[in-house]
Amino acid sequence: MTRTSLSAVACSIARATDLFGDAWTALIMRDVLIGIRRFDELADDLGLSRKVLAARLARLVEEGVLTRARYQDSPPREEYVATEKGRELYPVLLALMAWGDKWYAGSEGPPAVVRHDACGHIAVPTVVCDGCGEPLTVAGTTQLPGPGGKTGAGTRLLGPLIAARRQAGD
Repeated sequence: MTRTSLSAVACSIARATDLFGDAWTALIMRDVLIGIRRFDELADDLGLSRKVLAARLARLVEEGVLTRARYQDSPPREEYVATEKGRELYPVLLALMAWGDKWYAGSEGPPAVVRHDACGHIAVPTVVCDGCGEPLTVAGTTQLPGPGGKTGAGTRLLGPLIAARRQAGD
């Protein structure tokens, strides 16, 4: 079954989900970011088919999220390394991890924790406002149309906001 591309939807969540909308891609990135970078190691750790892994890795390289780096010349062998674009996914994965820990960890507790190396603290990832440092919540935020906002599929609720801003001259 062919998936419908979300890359043209005027929504950053839709565009990001177009690439990271399956569990394997997020888990591949988790592994690469924690140091599991070779194809066979990834296949062993994730337990998915080599065909699926190869396809996901190829897409991540094509999108500039990963790059291949040679680690052996004879025979030639490469590993996958996160680019800046890929490394910037780490906070996203940490936020997803924190949510999963809260709602799905069970009585045993979270399967992994994150130590902040600068201070040694076991950290709970939190998304905060870059202006004041307060946590961002649904109740404490409002979605407003941005400069790239457009009406269309996947943006119906933002459509009236965009129209109102344009009418007001914002």
